[in-house]
Parts: sequence; C-alpha cells; structure tokens
Amino acid sequence: MATIHITVILKSKEEETEKVKSTLENLVKNATSEPGCLQYKLHQEIQDKSVFVLHETWENQELFDIHNAQQYVKDFFAIAPTLLRDKPEVIFTNLL
Repeated sequence: MATIHITVILKSKEEETEKVKSTLENLVKNATSEPGCLQYKLHQEIQDKSVFVLHETWENQELFDIHNAQQYVKDFFAIAPTLLRDKPEVIFTNLL
C-alpha cells in the first residue's frame, strides 16, 4: 500500500484562533501516538495567525482511515463549523 501525504489548511474565525490552536495541538498529540502515523505537524501562518496548516503522512490508506474513525477526529469535525471561517481545505499529494 502507498504512503498517504496530506496537507490540511484551516482558517479559524478571528475570535476562535486560540481555541482552534489548542484543539489542533491536541489532535497532533493524539495522532502522533497512533499506529501508522509517520508525521503530523502543525504550522501557523506568520502574518495571519488564524491560518493553520497540518502536514500529515500516514503509512497507508487503511491506517489513515482508522485515524479518521477515531472519536477525537470526529469530535473536531463536529465542532469545526463553529470555529472555522471555511471548510478545511484537504490536499492529497505524492512525494516527488
């Protein structure tokens, strides 16, 4: 199975930036302890602090699917509409 590379761009509502940041930091903590997680890095834009970028690498699709089925991931996506300006932009890529 092929390695999965994902970039996720999230734009918080201005008043929710700190809550989004702490929530994403918890996502990172949980995800990096999961089997198959090769990388799960959180970045914050320098000029616009409300923009966050996740870089994820998963061993394969099956383990990525298991990650997405975790309750903490479901909980995040359930509250995301109240915290974010837009839907998260999810980009699947191939490493060159």
